[in-house]
Amino acid sequence: MSEDFDLFRLSEEHVMLRETVRALAEAKIAPFATEVDEEARFPQEALDALTASDLHAVHVPEQYGGAGADALATVLVIEEVARVCASSSLIPAVNKLGSLPVLLSGSEELKQKYLTPLASGDSMFSYCLSEPDAGSDAAGMKTRAVRDGDYWVLSGVKRWITNAGVSDFYTVMAVTDPEQRSRGISAFVVEKSDEGVSFGAPEKKLGIKGSPTREVYLDEVRIPASRMIGAEGTGFATAMKTLDHTRITIAAQALGIAQGALDYAAGYVQERKQFGKPIAEFQGVQFMLADMAMKLEAARQLTYSAATRSERVARGGGDEQLTFYGAAAKCFASDVAMEITTDAVQLLGGYGYTRDYPLERMMRDAKITQIYEGTNQVQRIVMARNLP
Repeated sequence: MSEDFDLFRLSEEHVMLRETVRALAEAKIAPFATEVDEEARFPQEALDALTASDLHAVHVPEQYGGAGADALATVLVIEEVARVCASSSLIPAVNKLGSLPVLLSGSEELKQKYLTPLASGDSMFSYCLSEPDAGSDAAGMKTRAVRDGDYWVLSGVKRWITNAGVSDFYTVMAVTDPEQRSRGISAFVVEKSDEGVSFGAPEKKLGIKGSPTREVYLDEVRIPASRMIGAEGTGFATAMKTLDHTRITIAAQALGIAQGALDYAAGYVQERKQFGKPIAEFQGVQFMLADMAMKLEAARQLTYSAATRSERVARGGGDEQLTFYGAAAKCFASDVAMEITTDAVQLLGGYGYTRDYPLERMMRDAKITQIYEGTNQVQRIVMARNLP
């Protein structure tokens, strides 16, 4: 039991990283969070600040110019940024999501070509799996890739693509053998500049308004065969392996949103007075705060534990329980984030319902964590099939 605890206890380096990212987020990202949400614009200030501090894609290995941070460090970066601005936390999160298939299954040539500019901050990465008729049933996708000599020609539509139009590189899943269903799906790197690539209008969303979500249109996009990630027909397996790791980053985002909401609500109830005393002295309020803090810490421990399992697998070790823990962390942390942000709004009463305070934004932002990278209903199916 003690060995398991040591796996996810923060090291001195992790504690220092948390403090560094928190200071950066509060100084360079938080001041723009409301404006980013109100104007539904990309948080360029956050990208500039994260890139300047080499925190935009900390997962990239050192041999490609990256920081070589472990999975837990990546979680800490995302969590601390999400604490002040959920939209901005999708910069490091989606950079990992989009590039991880290349790290897991790509050739050395692909890794050198695409991870190096990602690490330097010259480019961003996005992930193209979902389609208009293929959401939870990702294997039902219709985007096709047809071989033409030394090239592949891709045609189709990808939907709900985070940071689409901003990112330069896209990991795209496409059908190369329609008869094989999931075993007939392959993965490719598509560049924004490729002829035939275009984007739909930004979606008008409930939350994370600063992170553009758009359709990606592939109109006979002709790319070199060398841009296939892994062997033909292995794309779906790569996609699922990727999600085992990156669902943990969504859990991290949920933790950050929930922590930001709890911090704000806890401060507010100390100042707000009713019946002649701070409302923090009322037992009903104390019980709400206690439950919020308890559930948040449980979610954090589960997420950090999942991150250590992710790192073990990334280093070549075995962990048959990663799929379960990744799904469990994402599902539990996002459910907790939705509950905590809702209760935080309640604690502020009418003020919590207004845009003059950040909690309604946090509540809106929290909702998506229950939906993307697999709905929480899908996470429960994944957990049931992979019980430890």
